[in-house]
Amino acid sequence: MGEVHLLAKSRIVAVTGLAFEARIASGPGVVTVCSGDRERFAAELGRAVVGGCRGIVSFGIAGGLVASLRPGTLVVASEVITDSERLPTSSGWSQAILRSHPGAIHAPIAGSDSVVALPAAKIALGLGTEAVAVDMESHIAARVAAEHGVPFAVIRAVADPVHRALPEAARGVVSADGRTDVKAVMRSLAREPRQLVGLMRLGLDARRAQSALRVSRSLLGEFFSLPELSEAPLHLHAEPVSALPAPA
Repeated sequence: MGEVHLLAKSRIVAVTGLAFEARIASGPGVVTVCSGDRERFAAELGRAVVGGCRGIVSFGIAGGLVASLRPGTLVVASEVITDSERLPTSSGWSQAILRSHPGAIHAPIAGSDSVVALPAAKIALGLGTEAVAVDMESHIAARVAAEHGVPFAVIRAVADPVHRALPEAARGVVSADGRTDVKAVMRSLAREPRQLVGLMRLGLDARRAQSALRVSRSLLGEFFSLPELSEAPLHLHAEPVSALPAPA
């Protein structure tokens, strides 16, 4: 019984917004929570944390807010900024991630409850917050981490750069399980076929971001580089942990 309790306390909860991010993040000692259903996301994350964890990491793609960040650039958040909050990340954990990611940017990330789709809106958000990227999960994860008193870190790969507008067909088309609703995309394209070029560009950018996330995940290791866990011997839990899903 004690071993099961220790195993739960050795888990990392990885917060993602899309199903492919969850597949990349998954692995031994990792529980993924995907925010496809926005209304249930915070509650699901809270239940995962209550089930036992040592830290929460927000992992996935983000929109760029400054011109210097190209698709595939990795950002390790120094803090998460919303309209009314500045939510801290764990300094020790973030520094551990940065040591294994020498090309990553350490800077604030903005949290938004809605898609920031247009270049003008991205530029304004960057100027107003000093954030370099934006996503829709990190601020919620930061609040849950603070509520439960567990370490929190963010690592995000830029998908759409600041100058790239998200086509209408790419907005609001994620289903409750974090997968793209292909039928919704096709309906939008049927209404406005000129979106196709923008979608193709977005697809190329997203592939660069996805590739960067895969490389990052391999560098982060078993427990996303959380110092206490990555340095501690875990032989006692090797058998139970291996029963969790393997990395994609």
